[in-house]
Amino acid sequence: MNKQWRVLPDPPQSFYDEHPELPVVVARLLYHRNIRSQEEMDEFLNPEYTTSIHDPFLFQDMEKATDRIFLAIKNDEHIVIHGDYDADGVCSSSILTITLRALGAKHIDVFLPHRETDGYGLNTNTIEKLHEKGTHLIITCDCGISNTKEVALANELGMDVIVTDHHSVPEDPPAAFATIHPGVPGEPYPDAGLSGGGVAFKLAQGLLHAHKKTEKPLLNGDTHEVCEKWLLDLVAISSVADMVPLIGESRTLTKYGLIVLNKTKRLGLQKLLFESKLTHEDGTTKKEITADSIGFKIAPRINAAGRLNHANVAYNLLVSSDPIEATDLAFQLDTNNRDRQKLTEQYVKEAVEQIEAGQEKNPVLFVKSHHWSPGIVGLIASRLKSQYQKPSIALTHHNGNIMGSGRSIPGFNMIKAIQALPSLFEKSGGHPMACGFTLKDPELFETFKTQILEKYTEQTKDIDMTPVVTIDTEITLEDIGWDLYDVLDKFHPFGKGNEKPLYLAKGVTVNKIKAVGKKQNHINLFLTHNTPRIRKFIGWNLCSENGTKNWCTFLSPGDTIDIVFELGINEWNGNRELQMTIFDLRKSI
Repeated sequence: MNKQWRVLPDPPQSFYDEHPELPVVVARLLYHRNIRSQEEMDEFLNPEYTTSIHDPFLFQDMEKATDRIFLAIKNDEHIVIHGDYDADGVCSSSILTITLRALGAKHIDVFLPHRETDGYGLNTNTIEKLHEKGTHLIITCDCGISNTKEVALANELGMDVIVTDHHSVPEDPPAAFATIHPGVPGEPYPDAGLSGGGVAFKLAQGLLHAHKKTEKPLLNGDTHEVCEKWLLDLVAISSVADMVPLIGESRTLTKYGLIVLNKTKRLGLQKLLFESKLTHEDGTTKKEITADSIGFKIAPRINAAGRLNHANVAYNLLVSSDPIEATDLAFQLDTNNRDRQKLTEQYVKEAVEQIEAGQEKNPVLFVKSHHWSPGIVGLIASRLKSQYQKPSIALTHHNGNIMGSGRSIPGFNMIKAIQALPSLFEKSGGHPMACGFTLKDPELFETFKTQILEKYTEQTKDIDMTPVVTIDTEITLEDIGWDLYDVLDKFHPFGKGNEKPLYLAKGVTVNKIKAVGKKQNHINLFLTHNTPRIRKFIGWNLCSENGTKNWCTFLSPGDTIDIVFELGINEWNGNRELQMTIFDLRKSI
């Protein structure tokens, strides 16, 4: 699908005049991230942990939650941490388990639901089973805010529930003992963009800060400050994996979490990094572990446990202290991930066939199968959304139900549409750009499709939904060098809300074209601009024949093109070189 290119306008000259020390490209990037004052620039480019992290007791229920947990520890009550089966939920559960153990909790269990048999969040069967096992306190991680009925049942059975979550808040939130959620109405906490792991970390941080005042030592031998900071690797994984905005506190937590992750002392993570080919056998890193390392290597392996097996595998890995167990679990996650990749490719191919059979012009795409794994439908929807630039919903039949997962695009708030149709769903939850649900009855499928399309029309009737590529700035290839990159490196970590900058170079001449990769489906373009210097660009999957343009045959030496690209680093065999990655291109007019 053709995309509109929109180059962000230049800042006013007064902004350049106020910051003459900034390279023009850097000034533009800061301005368009709404970072205008010197104080904001210092905070963004060089965030300090001690000054950029908010007091956890700014949460209105934090004191109530920590007091209840300390009472449970003192009375040796049975505490159950109820997490979720994705990387965010697994990391959240690990953060609280590690913290509670350090604080002396002895009677503590973790319950992670099975995606297929339990579904997302709390359910009444689980609540009843936890009651039968003598549970006194349930602490949710990355779930719970949409479980009004289940929390009410826990209350009836005499169990207290502390909800820690970050998902969209329904009109009728649960009457929990305490709710730690940055997005609930009236919540004064200043950063609403935390991941589930970030919210769990704030509870852990509150517990550690309160416990420090007692002057009692932690059972793990760490100081309170050291214990807190060693949790940040898990916060970074959760934040990147769940694609929360990497701005404000989340960005600072992730930035410092990546520092911790590069030298993690967590045995299970060490083994997982090795299986992910990010470290050598002796534990030294092959190259710096970044947000991309989490997004493409670490998080998929953690997520693979809950998609194909049970999230307990990933959780046990993260809290393991046994080298043999950790090695086995890391290997199992890597195997699960490879199996997941094969299934995803097979299912996506089947989904594309459904779309090409008559859906290509539809504004929202729906695909469904009787044999797709519930753990893969979200990946199918994500791939379809990326390929067609349209909201996509993938569904599967499971145990007599229809379970689905959706991914959206800017302009269509998918969870808002879902929440407006409560009579259709047994369970639902998610974010504006992603949702998961179970229909109340398989017979409702056609009604579901019709009403989602109606909600799409309502939300987008006054919006141009043509995909837009937002370009940060136009530059020449001669602008690119190590001095510029060294400044831009301070913009890391990149993610939602702080996306990798996109640059536009116009009127660039093609010097040479080369197909690369095992399948010859990637492209190297050798380009010149205003000088004879040749610069190499890489374009992933731009030489494929899967319905997209094959640029290896479409271009010829001597052609003039306009190219949108990202700037990064390629590290191999101890060498480092600047790497320009093609995002989009077209022949110059």
